[in-house]
Amino acid sequence: MDEATIASPIRMPSRQGENLTVAVAMATFNGRRFLLDQLESLATQTRLPDLLLVSDDGSTDDTRDIVLRFAETAPFAVHMLDGPCTGYGANFASLLERMPGHVDVVALSDQDDIWLPGKIQAAVDALAQIPKGPALYGGRSVETSETMVRRRLSRAPGIEPSFRHALARNIAGGNTMVLNRPAVDLMRHAASKLRADPVHDWWIYQIVTGCGGAVIFDDRPGILYRQHGGNQIGANGGFSACLARLRGMINGRYRDWTDANLANLHAVRDNLRPDCAQLLDQVTALRSLPLLTRVLAFARTGIHRDGRLGQAGMWASVLTGRF
Repeated sequence: MDEATIASPIRMPSRQGENLTVAVAMATFNGRRFLLDQLESLATQTRLPDLLLVSDDGSTDDTRDIVLRFAETAPFAVHMLDGPCTGYGANFASLLERMPGHVDVVALSDQDDIWLPGKIQAAVDALAQIPKGPALYGGRSVETSETMVRRRLSRAPGIEPSFRHALARNIAGGNTMVLNRPAVDLMRHAASKLRADPVHDWWIYQIVTGCGGAVIFDDRPGILYRQHGGNQIGANGGFSACLARLRGMINGRYRDWTDANLANLHAVRDNLRPDCAQLLDQVTALRSLPLLTRVLAFARTGIHRDGRLGQAGMWASVLTGRF
C-alpha cells in the first residue's frame, strides 16, 4: 500500500470489541474549515479507532498539514494516502480498495462533521449481532447549520432495506456507514471493478444488498451532520432538499447517477444473488423501452422508494425517461 505512516498507534482500552481492529476511512479535499473538529471528535470516541486512513484528493489548502499536526498526538495510528483525484466517490472507493487486511471494521468519515462520542461503539455492537456474511451499519444524523446552531434529526427511512429499494434510493448517509470485514472485502472487489465514479454510499448499499448482505439502520443519531455550501449532496430532509431532488431529476443528474450505478453493478454481476442479477438486467433493459411499455415493465419490478413524495419522484423519473 502506497502510504506514509505519520504516527504510531497509542493503544487505548475500549469497553467492548477490544478484539476487533477498527479503522476510520476519511476522504479529504480542501477541508481546512471544519476538518479539525472532525478529527478531534474521533479522538473523543468511547471506543477509539485503531487506525485513521486519510485519502487526500489533491488539496491545495493546508488540509494535509492539519492531519499531520493532529497525528502527532492522536491516540491511534494515522496514515495518509494520495487519492485518485477522479471524484469524491472514487476517493472513498480507493480507500476501501486499499484497506489493510487486518482491519475488522471500517467506518466511513467525511471531513466536515462531528461524531458523537458513542458512534463507533454503537456500530461495533450492532455489527456484532450479525454472525456471518457482509453487514452494513448506517443510521440517522443530527443535521445542523454551518455554525452548529440550528439542529434537526434526519428522517428515518421507514422501510426494510432491500436491493429493490437500493436501486431507487440510498438508505443512509455515507458519513454514518460502518462495514464489517466481509462487507469490506466485498467492496474491495467492487472497487477494483469500478466503471464510473459512484455516489459511494448509494453504491455500497446496492452492492451489499445485491450480494445478500445484512443492513442495519440505527434510529439513534451518531453524528452532527454539518450543512454548508461545500456539501457534495447534503441532507435529504426539508423543503429545500425536496426542491434540490426535483431539480436533479429535471436536469438529468439522477439519470447520470443511475447510469453509473448500473454500470458498477454490472461490473460485479457475477457476485450478485441470482434474483438480484435478474432484476438488474430487467432495469437496464426497460430504460430504453417506449413510455407505456417502460411503465408497465417498471411496475412489475417492485422497485420502490420510501414515502409518498419519494414514490412520486421515482415515478416521475420513470415517466420522463430520467430514471
